[in-house]
Amino acid sequence: MAAIQVISTTTIPAPSHVNNGDSPELIELNPWDLRFLLLGYGQKGLLFNKPNKSSSFVIQHLKDSFSCSLDFFMPLAGRLAIIPHGDDDTSSVFIICNNAGASFVHAIAENTTVDDILEPTYVPQIVESFFPLGKSKNFEGTHIPLYAVQVTELVDGIFIALSVNHCLADAKSVWDLMNTWAKISQKGLNHSGSKSKVASFERWFPQTSFERPIRIPFRDIIANFGVEYANSLNPPAISKRIFHFKREKIDELKANANSMVEDGALINKISSLQAVMSHVWRCAIKNLHLDPEEEVGYDIPVTARSRISNPPIADNYFGNTMEFAVPTMKVRDLVGDEGHGKFALEMNKVISSYTEEKIKSNFEALMLNPTVRLQRGKFGKVMYVGGSHRSNFYAFDFGWGRPLGIRRGPAFMSNWTLLVDAGAEEESIDIELCISHEILELMGRDPEFMHAVSPPPPGLFKKPARGGL
Repeated sequence: MAAIQVISTTTIPAPSHVNNGDSPELIELNPWDLRFLLLGYGQKGLLFNKPNKSSSFVIQHLKDSFSCSLDFFMPLAGRLAIIPHGDDDTSSVFIICNNAGASFVHAIAENTTVDDILEPTYVPQIVESFFPLGKSKNFEGTHIPLYAVQVTELVDGIFIALSVNHCLADAKSVWDLMNTWAKISQKGLNHSGSKSKVASFERWFPQTSFERPIRIPFRDIIANFGVEYANSLNPPAISKRIFHFKREKIDELKANANSMVEDGALINKISSLQAVMSHVWRCAIKNLHLDPEEEVGYDIPVTARSRISNPPIADNYFGNTMEFAVPTMKVRDLVGDEGHGKFALEMNKVISSYTEEKIKSNFEALMLNPTVRLQRGKFGKVMYVGGSHRSNFYAFDFGWGRPLGIRRGPAFMSNWTLLVDAGAEEESIDIELCISHEILELMGRDPEFMHAVSPPPPGLFKKPARGGL
């Protein structure tokens, strides 16, 4: 597989943006958004069979439908503004709605086939080149697009990828972006839907009175980031592998985990995803051979969308809504005979503790003392979790059929990362692990772990007859 060739890069403004001569609108970011300043863009890519139209027609069609979709997310055609305060060494961060434009990239991977992407055990490195903006960091949104897409033509397929500034979007927001673009592409350029579906970028804040805008020591943050970046210039070799869990195996894992902790009050308390994640974590830690007294755990995003009612978070809210829960357990307990159920229950308890009261209290603390997250993985101690199995990207159809595969870009991938997606089959779950190649090899040979893992569904690898737009 050779490298890709970029054919063109086009800057596309939101078509309905009106410049009336006034200063551009500023949208203040809240503490949930600011935590992502130093991290990479949110990225998602869909692999499709090649449509039954000429290349020039398909690219222009996707470019036109992408342009139309921007009217639903006009602030994404803007940039970040980091504005310093004159009275101290702090700054505040905003979206500046100046319609500077989103980016549309057309590329070709002339020697790469669909099978080259789907069949390898490990995600091939060329996939990283299918994503625009690469490993850009969110704070760079002052001078690079907040939103970019790339359409890469393969020998017998097409790969559609998006990158969106993670200070502006969580997993649901990314799903909404791709969903809107796909619907417009499938149903025609005149299909704009209801304007009530236009995304709301007005940031959620509690009704408690706080001094605004939020101030952060941005120069100090960047200085510390430089040190952290320098320390990570020689990262350990890592690989990416996707493990597929069918509904039947998920049901087995869930029943097994719940049977280990049932005491009348806890019957069926553990969810399907918690059972799968506990199974993955137990196997990974078992193959690391850590100190039995070591505390290990997950760093799990917990959405506030369904947990807050006063004021509620709107259904069309476009932004981050995440708290981070960190369930932990000693290695000896996790790898023990009932470790699967015990850790799944611990996840359940910690996540359930995020009530509206707790989320608001944490948010108010962040208002007074905003924090940012670092990219560097905490190898062997805590694994970062991202994604959601509730956002099904396999449902999307741009006009010539559903995706053959889902892949992620390089921006938010670091050592010791677990990413969750809905699988191609109903109620299935895909887990993408980004860890050392050695550990992935050991997991792949672990019969206890692989008993619950299924091969990807055969239909995923069959290239159907070319569809049309």
